[in-house]
Amino acid sequence: MNPENNFDEISSVVQEIIFSQKQIENRIHEIGEAINKDYFQKQPIFVGILKGVFFFMADLLRSVSLSCEVDFLAVSNYSADTRKRGVVRLVKDLDIPIENRHVIFVEDVIDTGLTLNYILKNLRERSPLSLEVCVLFNKPSHRLIEIPIRYKGFDLPDRFVVGYGLDHLERFRNLPYLGLLKAEAINPSKKDNEFKPNRGSK
Repeated sequence: MNPENNFDEISSVVQEIIFSQKQIENRIHEIGEAINKDYFQKQPIFVGILKGVFFFMADLLRSVSLSCEVDFLAVSNYSADTRKRGVVRLVKDLDIPIENRHVIFVEDVIDTGLTLNYILKNLRERSPLSLEVCVLFNKPSHRLIEIPIRYKGFDLPDRFVVGYGLDHLERFRNLPYLGLLKAEAINPSKKDNEFKPNRGSK
């Protein structure tokens, strides 16, 4: 049975599948193999930002056969103005020191690049031996600042997608594929704030 057919309750709000579960699994395995080659005997630290990245991080680490460590940041925006500039505050810092360590920063999606640029600057100030970016989903059409990406999964079209860690109002992260969300799910009726899967609203 196709695992993508087991999510009928929430898949009713998905208009089409952009990248299937199998496509995602295959690409993550390819990225993992590249990391195995590039970081042989280097014991890298994988760093991600909660929460959406944990799907990608978990599957990526299962494709990495190196001795490695993993840690997470959690961030929050200060205000609407600072959000536009990509400025964030750390609500959870790293537990593992990264000075003189090889760091692979793992992201589920890169959009404008502003927030990620701010975070990478913060990490560089901690004097890692190296710092590279690994992203599964990349939205180049939204980029406002260039981010050097060492490992990339897929380029995304400028469309509202959910699944595999990407959410809409904290929903749909658990879909095993990446799908295009229906318009009525993005802008539900003001009279109906509950998610009713048969109607594709929430």
